[in-house]
Amino acid sequence: MNKTKVSIIGGSGYLAAELLRHLLPREDVEILRISSKDHIGRNIGAVHRSFWGLTDLVLEDIPPAECAAGADIVFLAMPHVTTAKVAMSLFDLDIRIIDLSGDFRLNDLRDYTRFYAPEHPCPERLGTFTYGMPELYAEQIKTARYVANPGCFATCIATSLLPLARAGALQASTVRLVALTGSSGSGVHPQAGNHHAVRSNNIKAYKVFNHQHTPEILQTLKAAGAGDIALDFVPVSAPLSRGMMSISQLDLPGDYSEDQLRRLYSDYYQPFPLISVLPEGMTPEVVAVKNTLRIEIGLDIKTDPGSGRRTLCAIAVLDNLIKGGAGQAIQNFNLMTGHENAYLLQQPGMWP
Repeated sequence: MNKTKVSIIGGSGYLAAELLRHLLPREDVEILRISSKDHIGRNIGAVHRSFWGLTDLVLEDIPPAECAAGADIVFLAMPHVTTAKVAMSLFDLDIRIIDLSGDFRLNDLRDYTRFYAPEHPCPERLGTFTYGMPELYAEQIKTARYVANPGCFATCIATSLLPLARAGALQASTVRLVALTGSSGSGVHPQAGNHHAVRSNNIKAYKVFNHQHTPEILQTLKAAGAGDIALDFVPVSAPLSRGMMSISQLDLPGDYSEDQLRRLYSDYYQPFPLISVLPEGMTPEVVAVKNTLRIEIGLDIKTDPGSGRRTLCAIAVLDNLIKGGAGQAIQNFNLMTGHENAYLLQQPGMWP
Protein backbone atom coordinates (compact mmCIF):
# COMPACT_ATOMS: atom_id res chain seq x y z
CA MET A 1 0.00 0.00 0.00
CA ASN A 2 1.24 3.45 -0.90
CA LYS A 3 1.29 5.52 2.25
CA THR A 4 0.95 9.29 2.49
CA LYS A 5 3.90 10.60 4.48
CA VAL A 6 3.03 13.34 6.95
CA SER A 7 4.78 15.47 9.54
CA ILE A 8 3.31 17.68 12.26
CA ILE A 9 4.94 20.94 13.29
CA GLY A 10 3.66 22.02 16.69
CA GLY A 11 3.04 18.70 18.40
CA SER A 12 2.31 19.51 22.04
CA GLY A 13 -1.16 21.08 21.81
CA TYR A 14 -4.69 19.74 21.82
CA LEU A 15 -5.09 20.03 18.05
CA ALA A 16 -1.94 17.98 17.49
CA ALA A 17 -3.35 15.32 19.82
CA GLU A 18 -6.52 15.17 17.72
CA LEU A 19 -4.50 14.93 14.51
CA LEU A 20 -2.58 11.99 15.97
CA ARG A 21 -5.76 10.31 17.21
CA HIS A 22 -7.05 10.21 13.66
CA LEU A 23 -3.77 9.55 11.83
CA LEU A 24 -2.07 6.91 13.99
CA PRO A 25 -4.58 4.08 13.30
CA ARG A 26 -4.58 4.64 9.53
CA GLU A 27 -2.78 2.07 7.42
CA ASP A 28 -2.49 4.54 4.53
CA VAL A 29 -0.52 7.09 6.57
CA GLU A 30 3.09 7.18 7.76
CA ILE A 31 3.93 9.81 10.36
CA LEU A 32 7.54 10.84 9.82
CA ARG A 33 8.22 13.40 12.54
CA ILE A 34 6.56 15.63 15.13
CA SER A 35 8.36 18.83 16.08
CA SER A 36 7.73 20.98 19.12
CA LYS A 37 9.27 23.62 21.37
CA ASP A 38 7.92 21.86 24.46
CA HIS A 39 8.55 18.40 25.97
CA ILE A 40 11.57 17.80 23.74
CA GLY A 41 12.64 14.16 23.49
CA ARG A 42 9.55 12.81 25.22
CA ASN A 43 7.37 10.11 23.73
CA ILE A 44 4.07 11.58 22.61
CA GLY A 45 2.28 9.15 24.94
CA ALA A 46 3.87 10.90 27.89
CA VAL A 47 2.49 14.25 26.67
CA HIS A 48 -0.82 13.17 25.13
CA ARG A 49 -1.64 10.37 27.54
CA SER A 50 -4.09 8.47 25.36
CA PHE A 51 -1.21 7.38 23.09
CA TRP A 52 0.98 5.73 25.72
CA GLY A 53 2.21 2.38 24.45
CA LEU A 54 0.89 2.93 20.92
CA THR A 55 3.87 4.54 19.17
CA ASP A 56 7.59 5.26 19.47
CA LEU A 57 7.24 8.79 18.08
CA VAL A 58 8.91 11.51 20.14
CA LEU A 59 8.71 15.30 20.07
CA GLU A 60 11.76 16.82 18.40
CA ASP A 61 13.10 20.37 18.42
CA ILE A 62 14.23 20.51 14.79
CA PRO A 63 14.03 23.16 12.05
CA PRO A 64 10.75 23.20 10.08
CA ALA A 65 12.42 22.16 6.82
CA GLU A 66 14.01 19.17 8.55
CA CYS A 67 10.69 18.14 10.05
CA ALA A 68 9.05 18.40 6.64
CA ALA A 69 11.78 16.53 4.73
CA GLY A 70 10.30 13.65 2.73
CA ALA A 71 6.72 14.46 3.70
CA ASP A 72 3.83 14.71 1.25
CA ILE A 73 1.67 16.80 3.60
CA VAL A 74 2.67 18.85 6.63
CA PHE A 75 0.23 19.92 9.33
CA LEU A 76 0.98 23.22 11.07
CA ALA A 77 -0.54 23.21 14.57
CA MET A 78 0.83 26.37 16.19
CA PRO A 79 -0.51 29.78 17.24
CA HIS A 80 -0.95 32.59 14.73
CA VAL A 81 2.11 34.68 13.80
CA THR A 82 4.37 31.78 14.84
CA THR A 83 2.77 29.67 12.14
CA ALA A 84 3.28 32.22 9.37
CA LYS A 85 6.96 32.55 10.25
CA VAL A 86 7.38 28.77 10.10
CA ALA A 87 5.42 28.53 6.85
CA MET A 88 7.79 30.99 5.20
CA SER A 89 10.57 28.41 5.51
CA LEU A 90 8.42 25.75 3.82
CA PHE A 91 7.04 27.50 0.75
CA ASP A 92 10.02 26.56 -1.44
CA LEU A 93 9.69 22.86 -0.59
CA ASP A 94 7.74 20.34 -2.66
CA ILE A 95 5.13 19.70 0.01
CA ARG A 96 1.48 20.44 0.67
CA ILE A 97 0.45 22.28 3.82
CA ILE A 98 -2.64 22.19 6.05
CA ASP A 99 -2.49 25.11 8.48
CA LEU A 100 -4.65 25.02 11.60
CA SER A 101 -3.90 28.60 12.71
CA GLY A 102 -5.63 31.82 11.69
CA ASP A 103 -2.67 33.16 9.73
CA PHE A 104 -3.89 32.38 6.22
CA ARG A 105 -7.69 32.23 6.51
CA LEU A 106 -8.36 35.88 5.72
CA ASN A 107 -7.96 37.57 2.36
CA ASP A 108 -7.85 41.16 3.62
CA LEU A 109 -4.74 42.32 5.50
CA ARG A 110 -6.81 44.94 7.31
CA ASP A 111 -8.92 42.24 8.90
CA TYR A 112 -5.81 40.38 10.03
CA THR A 113 -4.14 43.42 11.57
CA ARG A 114 -7.35 44.40 13.35
CA PHE A 115 -8.18 41.01 14.85
CA TYR A 116 -4.94 39.01 15.03
CA ALA A 117 -1.68 40.97 15.12
CA PRO A 118 -0.31 44.43 14.20
CA GLU A 119 1.65 42.93 11.30
CA HIS A 120 1.55 39.77 9.18
CA PRO A 121 4.92 38.06 8.62
CA CYS A 122 4.16 37.42 4.92
CA PRO A 123 1.13 39.50 3.86
CA GLU A 124 1.68 38.66 0.20
CA ARG A 125 0.52 35.11 0.99
CA LEU A 126 -2.96 36.18 2.14
CA GLY A 127 -5.50 34.86 -0.34
CA THR A 128 -3.16 32.15 -1.66
CA PHE A 129 -4.42 29.38 0.68
CA THR A 130 -7.61 27.49 -0.13
CA TYR A 131 -10.11 27.88 2.69
CA GLY A 132 -10.56 24.40 4.13
CA MET A 133 -14.33 24.17 4.53
CA PRO A 134 -15.38 21.04 2.60
CA GLU A 135 -19.03 22.12 2.60
CA LEU A 136 -18.10 25.09 0.42
CA TYR A 137 -14.76 24.35 -1.27
CA ALA A 138 -14.48 20.56 -1.63
CA GLU A 139 -13.38 20.60 -5.28
CA GLN A 140 -10.73 23.29 -4.71
CA ILE A 141 -9.37 21.47 -1.65
CA LYS A 142 -8.74 18.30 -3.66
CA THR A 143 -6.02 19.94 -5.74
CA ALA A 144 -4.88 22.65 -3.32
CA ARG A 145 -1.24 22.95 -2.39
CA TYR A 146 -1.96 25.03 0.70
CA VAL A 147 -5.10 24.80 2.85
CA ALA A 148 -6.13 27.14 5.68
CA ASN A 149 -8.24 25.18 8.15
CA PRO A 150 -11.28 27.17 9.43
CA GLY A 151 -11.69 28.38 12.99
CA CYS A 152 -14.08 26.65 15.38
CA PHE A 153 -16.62 29.47 15.75
CA ALA A 154 -16.43 30.16 12.02
CA THR A 155 -17.18 26.52 11.21
CA CYS A 156 -20.12 26.27 13.59
CA ILE A 157 -21.73 29.58 12.66
CA ALA A 158 -21.11 29.57 8.92
CA THR A 159 -22.34 25.99 8.58
CA SER A 160 -25.64 26.96 10.19
CA LEU A 161 -26.16 29.70 7.55
CA LEU A 162 -24.46 28.48 4.36
CA PRO A 163 -27.60 27.09 2.68
CA LEU A 164 -29.36 30.44 3.16
CA ALA A 165 -26.39 32.31 1.70
CA ARG A 166 -26.27 29.98 -1.31
CA ALA A 167 -30.01 30.41 -1.85
CA GLY A 168 -29.66 34.20 -1.95
CA ALA A 169 -31.61 34.69 1.28
CA LEU A 170 -28.88 36.68 3.08
CA GLN A 171 -28.78 39.87 1.04
CA ALA A 172 -29.46 42.63 3.57
CA SER A 173 -29.41 40.80 6.87
CA THR A 174 -28.23 41.33 10.41
CA VAL A 175 -27.50 38.08 12.22
CA ARG A 176 -27.86 38.30 15.98
CA LEU A 177 -25.64 35.62 17.35
CA VAL A 178 -24.58 34.06 20.64
CA ALA A 179 -22.12 31.16 20.61
CA LEU A 180 -20.80 29.11 23.53
CA THR A 181 -17.50 27.25 23.58
CA GLY A 182 -15.59 24.85 25.79
CA SER A 183 -12.31 25.59 27.53
CA SER A 184 -10.16 23.47 25.21
CA GLY A 185 -10.62 26.18 22.59
CA SER A 186 -8.23 28.34 24.62
CA GLY A 187 -5.37 25.92 24.04
CA VAL A 188 -3.17 23.70 26.16
CA HIS A 189 -1.41 26.44 28.12
CA PRO A 190 -3.37 27.62 31.20
CA GLN A 191 -4.49 31.23 31.42
CA ALA A 192 -6.41 33.22 34.01
CA GLY A 193 -9.57 33.10 31.90
CA ASN A 194 -9.63 29.31 31.44
CA HIS A 195 -8.33 28.24 34.87
CA HIS A 196 -10.51 25.41 36.22
CA ALA A 197 -11.46 27.35 39.34
CA VAL A 198 -13.12 30.13 37.36
CA ARG A 199 -14.28 28.09 34.38
CA SER A 200 -15.93 24.98 35.79
CA ASN A 201 -18.81 26.71 37.61
CA ASN A 202 -19.04 29.86 35.55
CA ILE A 203 -20.35 31.27 32.29
CA LYS A 204 -19.24 34.60 30.85
CA ALA A 205 -19.22 36.60 27.63
CA TYR A 206 -15.92 37.81 26.20
CA LYS A 207 -14.69 39.76 23.15
CA VAL A 208 -18.24 41.06 22.70
CA PHE A 209 -18.72 42.21 19.06
CA ASN A 210 -14.94 41.86 18.60
CA HIS A 211 -14.05 38.19 18.18
CA GLN A 212 -11.31 37.38 15.66
CA HIS A 213 -13.50 34.90 13.77
CA THR A 214 -15.99 37.61 12.80
CA PRO A 215 -14.32 38.62 9.49
CA GLU A 216 -13.76 34.95 8.67
CA ILE A 217 -17.47 34.19 9.06
CA LEU A 218 -18.46 37.18 6.93
CA GLN A 219 -15.88 36.28 4.27
CA THR A 220 -17.20 32.72 4.12
CA LEU A 221 -20.88 33.67 3.88
CA LYS A 222 -20.20 36.28 1.19
CA ALA A 223 -18.25 33.69 -0.81
CA ALA A 224 -21.34 31.46 -0.61
CA GLY A 225 -23.60 34.21 -1.97
CA ALA A 226 -24.52 36.49 0.94
CA GLY A 227 -24.80 40.19 0.19
CA ASP A 228 -24.74 43.09 2.62
CA ILE A 229 -24.68 41.12 5.86
CA ALA A 230 -23.83 42.25 9.40
CA LEU A 231 -22.92 40.03 12.34
CA ASP A 232 -23.64 40.93 15.97
CA PHE A 233 -21.52 38.18 17.55
CA VAL A 234 -21.31 37.56 21.31
CA PRO A 235 -19.01 34.64 22.22
CA VAL A 236 -19.52 32.95 25.57
CA SER A 237 -17.14 30.90 27.70
CA ALA A 238 -19.02 27.79 28.86
CA PRO A 239 -18.15 25.32 31.66
CA LEU A 240 -17.30 22.53 29.19
CA SER A 241 -14.04 20.91 28.20
CA ARG A 242 -15.24 20.21 24.66
CA GLY A 243 -18.19 21.40 22.66
CA MET A 244 -19.66 24.43 20.97
CA MET A 245 -23.15 25.76 20.25
CA SER A 246 -24.07 28.72 18.06
CA ILE A 247 -27.51 30.34 18.17
CA SER A 248 -28.19 32.65 15.22
CA GLN A 249 -31.35 34.74 14.84
CA LEU A 250 -32.28 36.85 11.83
CA ASP A 251 -35.27 38.23 9.97
CA LEU A 252 -36.24 35.66 7.39
CA PRO A 253 -36.89 36.98 3.90
CA GLY A 254 -39.27 35.28 1.52
CA ASP A 255 -42.03 32.89 2.45
CA TYR A 256 -40.15 29.75 3.47
CA SER A 257 -42.11 27.33 5.61
CA GLU A 258 -40.17 25.30 8.18
CA ASP A 259 -40.51 22.22 5.97
CA GLN A 260 -39.17 24.11 2.94
CA LEU A 261 -36.32 25.50 5.00
CA ARG A 262 -35.33 22.06 6.28
CA ARG A 263 -35.49 20.73 2.72
CA LEU A 264 -33.23 23.56 1.56
CA TYR A 265 -30.69 22.65 4.26
CA SER A 266 -31.01 18.89 3.75
CA ASP A 267 -30.47 19.19 0.00
CA TYR A 268 -27.42 21.41 0.51
CA TYR A 269 -25.82 19.01 2.99
CA GLN A 270 -26.83 15.78 1.25
CA PRO A 271 -23.21 15.16 0.06
CA PHE A 272 -21.94 15.63 3.62
CA PRO A 273 -23.06 12.72 5.83
CA LEU A 274 -21.42 14.21 8.91
CA ILE A 275 -23.99 17.03 9.02
CA SER A 276 -27.53 16.35 10.27
CA VAL A 277 -30.47 18.71 9.85
CA LEU A 278 -32.83 17.82 12.67
CA PRO A 279 -36.59 17.39 12.25
CA GLU A 280 -39.16 19.59 13.92
CA GLY A 281 -39.26 19.05 17.66
CA MET A 282 -35.56 18.18 18.03
CA THR A 283 -32.90 20.66 19.06
CA PRO A 284 -29.12 20.19 18.77
CA GLU A 285 -27.20 18.99 21.83
CA VAL A 286 -23.45 19.16 22.37
CA VAL A 287 -23.26 15.72 23.97
CA ALA A 288 -24.70 14.17 20.79
CA VAL A 289 -21.69 15.28 18.71
CA LYS A 290 -18.90 15.36 21.29
CA ASN A 291 -15.80 13.39 20.20
CA THR A 292 -17.02 13.24 16.58
CA LEU A 293 -16.82 15.14 13.29
CA ARG A 294 -20.59 15.57 13.28
CA ILE A 295 -22.62 18.77 13.25
CA GLU A 296 -26.28 18.98 14.21
CA ILE A 297 -28.37 21.88 12.91
CA GLY A 298 -31.79 22.84 14.26
CA LEU A 299 -34.17 25.33 12.61
CA ASP A 300 -37.17 27.16 14.02
CA ILE A 301 -39.30 30.01 12.65
CA LYS A 302 -41.40 32.44 14.68
CA THR A 303 -44.05 34.61 13.00
CA ASP A 304 -45.26 37.71 14.85
CA PRO A 305 -49.08 37.68 14.59
CA GLY A 306 -49.31 41.47 14.45
CA SER A 307 -46.56 42.57 12.07
CA GLY A 308 -46.10 39.29 10.25
CA ARG A 309 -42.36 39.58 10.87
CA ARG A 310 -40.70 36.20 10.62
CA THR A 311 -37.61 35.31 12.67
CA LEU A 312 -35.37 32.33 11.99
CA CYS A 313 -33.39 30.70 14.78
CA ALA A 314 -30.61 28.45 13.45
CA ILE A 315 -28.76 26.42 16.08
CA ALA A 316 -25.63 24.36 15.41
CA VAL A 317 -23.42 22.22 17.65
CA LEU A 318 -20.02 20.61 17.12
CA ASP A 319 -16.91 19.44 18.95
CA ASN A 320 -14.59 22.45 18.84
CA LEU A 321 -11.39 20.35 18.72
CA ILE A 322 -12.62 17.95 16.02
CA LYS A 323 -15.03 19.42 13.49
CA GLY A 324 -14.01 22.84 14.80
CA GLY A 325 -10.31 22.04 14.44
CA ALA A 326 -8.13 19.01 13.78
CA GLY A 327 -10.90 16.70 12.57
CA GLN A 328 -11.80 19.13 9.82
CA ALA A 329 -8.10 19.16 8.92
CA ILE A 330 -8.39 15.39 8.48
CA GLN A 331 -11.40 15.93 6.20
CA ASN A 332 -9.20 18.22 4.13
CA PHE A 333 -6.41 15.63 4.22
CA ASN A 334 -8.88 13.05 2.90
CA LEU A 335 -9.89 15.26 -0.01
CA MET A 336 -6.25 16.08 -0.80
CA THR A 337 -5.36 12.37 -0.91
CA GLY A 338 -8.21 11.24 -3.17
CA HIS A 339 -10.80 10.14 -0.60
CA GLU A 340 -14.27 11.37 0.23
CA ASN A 341 -14.33 14.03 2.94
CA ALA A 342 -15.91 11.68 5.50
CA TYR A 343 -13.55 8.74 4.87
CA LEU A 344 -12.99 6.84 8.17
CA LEU A 345 -14.67 9.66 10.10
CA GLN A 346 -18.29 8.53 10.52
CA GLN A 347 -18.03 7.07 14.01
CA PRO A 348 -20.98 8.10 16.24
CA GLY A 349 -20.44 9.90 19.50
CA MET A 350 -20.75 8.56 23.04
CA TRP A 351 -24.12 8.97 24.70
CA PRO A 352 -24.45 10.45 27.22
